[in-house]
Amino acid sequence: MLVNNAGIERRGTIEELDLAEFRAVMETNYFGALRCMQAVLTQMRTRESGCVINVTSIAGRICTSPFGPYAASKFALEAASEALAQEVRAFNIRVAIVEPGVIDTSMAQGLREETYESVYPHGRRMAALFTASLPEAAGPSLVAEKIPGIAESESWQLRYPVGPDAQGFLDWRASMTDEEWTDRGGMDDDTWCAAMERDFGLDLRPKE
Repeated sequence: MLVNNAGIERRGTIEELDLAEFRAVMETNYFGALRCMQAVLTQMRTRESGCVINVTSIAGRICTSPFGPYAASKFALEAASEALAQEVRAFNIRVAIVEPGVIDTSMAQGLREETYESVYPHGRRMAALFTASLPEAAGPSLVAEKIPGIAESESWQLRYPVGPDAQGFLDWRASMTDEEWTDRGGMDDDTWCAAMERDFGLDLRPKE
């Protein structure tokens, strides 16, 4: 069994973030996972047995600014996982994608702060969202407990959203067209906060 769980986070807008930061997050989250898969697949294929579990994120299926760099790496790993699942099915190798929602980790705690200046409002908005969401978020043990269950099962299911909010976020995005999703990003702060309060019951307006 191989579990690819290592990951780093970078955030920033496409215009403002240095390309080196995009490369750094891809190097760990995507190319790091590819290296590990290539290291074990020949043995798994020869043995006709194995399980590859790649931990992505709901950010591998939903992209919100300023998480474009992180989401790009997770989208890429989702695509590679889907391709691999097709390639190794005939060799009895199972591939699973674990997609955590908002999980209370040190990385997520760091997202409560907007650590850079930007002409765009999205970093401030997402910091408010994580500040409001993390007190109710599940701990990382929830994800850790899910992985051995997948490995020990005989299921060929590909994707596993994990966490109390994961499927809800995926359904929320699926309920909108691409154009509606884009329009939401272009809302002014008051309209965006009102939409989030309507959808999630969260008051994300700046506090005095």
